[in-house]
Amino acid sequence: MEVLFEPAASQPVVTVEPPPARFNFAAHLFALNAPRAAKTAYIDDSGHMTYGELEGRARRFSSALRSLGVHPEERVLLVMLDTVSLPIAFLGALYAGVVPVVANTLLTPADYVYMLTHSHARAVIASSALIPNVTQAMETAEHDGCQLIVSDRAAPAPEGAPLAAPVLEDLIDAATPALKAATTGCDDIAFWLYSSGSTGKPKGTVHTHANLYWTAELYAKPVLGIVESDVVFSAAKLFFAYGLGNALTFPLSVGATAVLMAERPTADAVFSRLTRHRPTVFYGVPTLYASMLVSPNLPARDDVAMRVCASAGEALPREIGERFTRHFGCEILDGIGSTEMLHIFLSNRAGEVEYGTTGRPVPGYEVELRDDSGRTVGDGEVGDLFIKGPSAALMYWSNREKTRATFLGEWIRSGDKYSRLPNGCYVYAGRSDDMLKVSGQYVSPVEVEMVLVQHDAVLEAAVVGVDHGGLVKTRAFVVLKREFPPSEILVDELKAFVKDRLAPHKYPRDIVFVDDLPKTATGKIQRFKLREQS
Repeated sequence: MEVLFEPAASQPVVTVEPPPARFNFAAHLFALNAPRAAKTAYIDDSGHMTYGELEGRARRFSSALRSLGVHPEERVLLVMLDTVSLPIAFLGALYAGVVPVVANTLLTPADYVYMLTHSHARAVIASSALIPNVTQAMETAEHDGCQLIVSDRAAPAPEGAPLAAPVLEDLIDAATPALKAATTGCDDIAFWLYSSGSTGKPKGTVHTHANLYWTAELYAKPVLGIVESDVVFSAAKLFFAYGLGNALTFPLSVGATAVLMAERPTADAVFSRLTRHRPTVFYGVPTLYASMLVSPNLPARDDVAMRVCASAGEALPREIGERFTRHFGCEILDGIGSTEMLHIFLSNRAGEVEYGTTGRPVPGYEVELRDDSGRTVGDGEVGDLFIKGPSAALMYWSNREKTRATFLGEWIRSGDKYSRLPNGCYVYAGRSDDMLKVSGQYVSPVEVEMVLVQHDAVLEAAVVGVDHGGLVKTRAFVVLKREFPPSEILVDELKAFVKDRLAPHKYPRDIVFVDDLPKTATGKIQRFKLREQS
């Protein structure tokens, strides 16, 4: 039966055929792409992989997991850089009914101890560059026979020398392709993602096989307009919910080609891929877009092939979006998603971009803004953002308290504050726990930050509240562009700049110049760390 999603009057109705009750997402992708066996699915730093090779190696890994004694519904921790090995491991686990838990690659051994203990992982697959942190964690964590698998060889092993751990490539080469996918359903647990931890301990967010399907059908195809001929490149990594959709779910759902990059997404590293592989769809985060625009190595418009870009993780400043479009001639579709909803549920649309807003609800999702008593608020009022949609996670694993506070029947409490404009666009006001009350009136840190970055000298800004004799005052941490030295004159100029554009009580009482801002691996500013410094 088809499901009709009726968005705003200006948008077309989206008709989506739901997946069958018995559904394995990996098997679904393999069936879709069977006619494309010779087409390139992935390009990474080592070469190309076709759709046929991807399916074959994933199905071999599915068999290898079973031979290692890893059973359906058991967890496998993936601590892997963005290479073709990660999609192979992820899809092979799904095919076997095993639950891959995709982990941030920038964590400390202590963080991996927590994840190993919390997930009860039966195996860890780690990139060779990350082995020291992972092995240190495995030596410390309490686990029942968790096995280590190295996803790649940093260098050939000396002839006759035993390997300390099996290598993923060898396990795959020795295995016979699994003939049949595990019998799983739409609502069966497929994988976990740990929340980014911007406000504390990461939470194991549990997703189903169908959730991947819905993000492709509701966002990637109708909003991004992704098609088979696209080449996509996501600077956001696969361990991030945003990146997993960008570089795995979306391209594989239409038979497109995805570019993967193992190294850190600096502006120069991104430019290299944009000019060499000429992707047509690019996914970034606001801090990356800002650093790209101020780089002396910014490519010319004719050197790239981008037709559309996306942004998430933090609100995209209007000035950044407008400058990017003027230079490259393509729009950035700013949106907001979450680990709990798996991908973007509020987004700008091509041809209707309104920079400075997060756009309108993606068809198939409903949003509400509610006050502290749970009543919906009107246009222009700030409220807590609640979302309802088919890609919602099931729960936080082994965390009943947080699950009950976030998953409220059909609705999810996002933890974000928003207001809605009369035209239906939503404007980000910050995280609920970041809102400040100054002189008895609420101040959105994001609103102040958005004004500060409009100043010619400012690259990035973050605003927090600090205690001042029992009262809250605002403090702005500002990263300046290279050509602007810090000075007291500039402090006064920035304060006046904000006063001229916002209500008087909103200007930052203190301004501190810093070299950079603390961020999560997904680009979100960690304001709690700035508050700790204050």
